[in-house]
Amino acid sequence: MSATPTAATPTPAPDGAHTTVLIVGAGPVGLTAARLLAGAGRRCLVVERRDGPQRDPAAHVVNARTLEILRQAGVDGDALAAIATDPADAGHVNFVTHLGGELIGRLPFERQGDECLAHTPTPLRNISQHRLEPLLAQGLGPAVDLRYGTEWVSATQDADGVTSVVRDRTTGAETTVRSAYLLGADGAGSGVRKWLGIPMDGPARIQSFVAIHAKANLRPYVADRLGVLHFVMAPEAQGTFVAHDLDREWVFMVAFDPDAESARDYDDERCTAILRAAIGDDEATVDVVGAGTWHMTAQVAEHLREGRAFLIGDAAHRFPPTGGMGLNTGVADVHNLAWKLHAVEDGWASPALLGTYETERRPVAQANCHQSTTNALEMIHLYEALGVQAGTTGGDLAAVLADPARRPAIDAAVQAQATHFDMLGLQLGYVYADGALARDGEPPAPIDDPRRFAPRGEVGARLPHGWLADGRSTLDLVPAEGLTLITAGAHEAWGEAATRLAAPVHHVRLGEDAVVSDEWRALAALGDGGALLVRPDQHVAWRSDAPPADPAAALSAAFTTAFG
Repeated sequence: MSATPTAATPTPAPDGAHTTVLIVGAGPVGLTAARLLAGAGRRCLVVERRDGPQRDPAAHVVNARTLEILRQAGVDGDALAAIATDPADAGHVNFVTHLGGELIGRLPFERQGDECLAHTPTPLRNISQHRLEPLLAQGLGPAVDLRYGTEWVSATQDADGVTSVVRDRTTGAETTVRSAYLLGADGAGSGVRKWLGIPMDGPARIQSFVAIHAKANLRPYVADRLGVLHFVMAPEAQGTFVAHDLDREWVFMVAFDPDAESARDYDDERCTAILRAAIGDDEATVDVVGAGTWHMTAQVAEHLREGRAFLIGDAAHRFPPTGGMGLNTGVADVHNLAWKLHAVEDGWASPALLGTYETERRPVAQANCHQSTTNALEMIHLYEALGVQAGTTGGDLAAVLADPARRPAIDAAVQAQATHFDMLGLQLGYVYADGALARDGEPPAPIDDPRRFAPRGEVGARLPHGWLADGRSTLDLVPAEGLTLITAGAHEAWGEAATRLAAPVHHVRLGEDAVVSDEWRALAALGDGGALLVRPDQHVAWRSDAPPADPAAALSAAFTTAFG
């Protein structure tokens, strides 16, 4: 099945359609991929088996890096802000006996304030997936053919492309589609991954949950302790409330045993009783919309690519939700992959560049999976401090909370959850150790503190954000295709060197095309006459701390090393 891709454009299948990229799945990851590819003029067909965008609340944490990527992809920032939860409502997480009961502990939920603007132009926001998907689907442009109610059935691939069969779920009609590449963005149960025969590393089921979706105004119960997450610790009502909208829309996660029950056992009457018990008010007004089941897993695919087929998002990795890294890791996947497809298709990079997608992204997925699992396991210590066994009705929580001698251990256990809700270092600070890079010296050490973010302009890292004199971010200097050469002097020599590269290069002359602060220059460690070669995904591919004797030779050597 393996085949080394070439830059050749596949011919259409005799009875079907032709497109550059076939994307299976129209969740946030698949739609972001379509936007990035279409922005460079690539034709995309996106097929989604659902009959429309996500209707029920699902993922809700959209971190700073994802918002930076959407900003580059041309998504309207004002429209995103309009569907985001006000940080005043979503800025904390609470640990409570019941939603309206005693407050056990309280922590900030991520960094959402103006203090983050020193690190990113787009601080994290809570944007529910069922509101995000329709926005991403809008304005995709004529290069994207988005088909809901259409499922991917099967495929074969060869050295020049992939031939897929897709089916209209209403009529049953099947169509053959020929594409240069196939992207599997089809979720945790990915059919594309199964077709490729790629196994997953890690446990398939850590714990199982019922997600109860309800329309309700529960703000009165949390009026003095607003927050996006509310962990209910009472043994008889354990679970987690996710406030997608304090005034109208909530989800309650409650553990269940899939070997003994199914979603059918959770009818509206039972779900209403569960919600009222967790709220702590038998008369609470709640309107149950529905209930679904899901399994907490911690898995990363053994491979992210086979020939011309790639796995992205949940098809490639599945994390516990403790940290909100799933959707965000997937969006960064396609940010990494899209420009590489452009480069190979346009002929300025070797097809071997596509192999760096797995080289770069799989370690990030593994790190995010590990930290998400660590966050989930850390919750056990809070249950222990409260004398409560997770998932059972045992324990006298009231007696424990009434005992002053138990309070220090409880407070310490609450504080131990802080990393779960503050991972800026993991979100913005990951550095590619190997891949499409030209690095002198040893690769960076892995992130040892997910909370600590120290921006720097080293090879493999995201270009540091800084505000320009005209109000833009330094990240805005990097277009989504081609390379960007940022020079701090010796502009003419560097500009001449850039013209000799086979790739399109956007040359930014600091002090002339963009005015940066001294603080940013220090973060980037960019000396007079130095240069940064930045990839379209805003990661530094190569750096020169000072002007070399022969800029053209140095830049050419770096280009060959990084892009083949």
